[in-house]
Amino acid sequence: MLVKIFTDGAARGNPEGPGGYGAVLQYVDTAGTLHEREFSQGYKKTTNNRMELMAAIVGLEALNRPCEVELYSDSKYLTDAFNRHWIDGWIRRGWKRGKNEPVKNVDLWQRLLAAAKPHEIRFIWVKGHDGHPENERCDALATSAADGTDLIEDVIRQV
Repeated sequence: MLVKIFTDGAARGNPEGPGGYGAVLQYVDTAGTLHEREFSQGYKKTTNNRMELMAAIVGLEALNRPCEVELYSDSKYLTDAFNRHWIDGWIRRGWKRGKNEPVKNVDLWQRLLAAAKPHEIRFIWVKGHDGHPENERCDALATSAADGTDLIEDVIRQV
């Protein structure tokens, strides 16, 4: 079964305003019914890259069996790391990159790798607001979840 996960980490300037991470899972069951499950955490203030990673983690950790997954994100940091196999290189070099520069967010990268392990996963970069249907779905679904001021469902452990 193909599961599409739309993610967003929405950083906002107002520390009291909306902003956080959001993930929406969509899949069609064997009867042809579309299912959607939303995860968000408003007011989680951290860097945008960490929020993108957390959004991907909540989506993947919500899957209770191995699936074919397409994970959509507007974060080049997230999608390039997997698609260009930087993670493998980082691990082989002891979580260093470039001229022995430490990799940031190692705790989250390790957790994301563990969450992704049982699945056949493709990370797809979407450039927001360009009119492409998948990009618009990511913007509408995950951004809305990330900007929610109400806690819908929090499956993220404190990091």
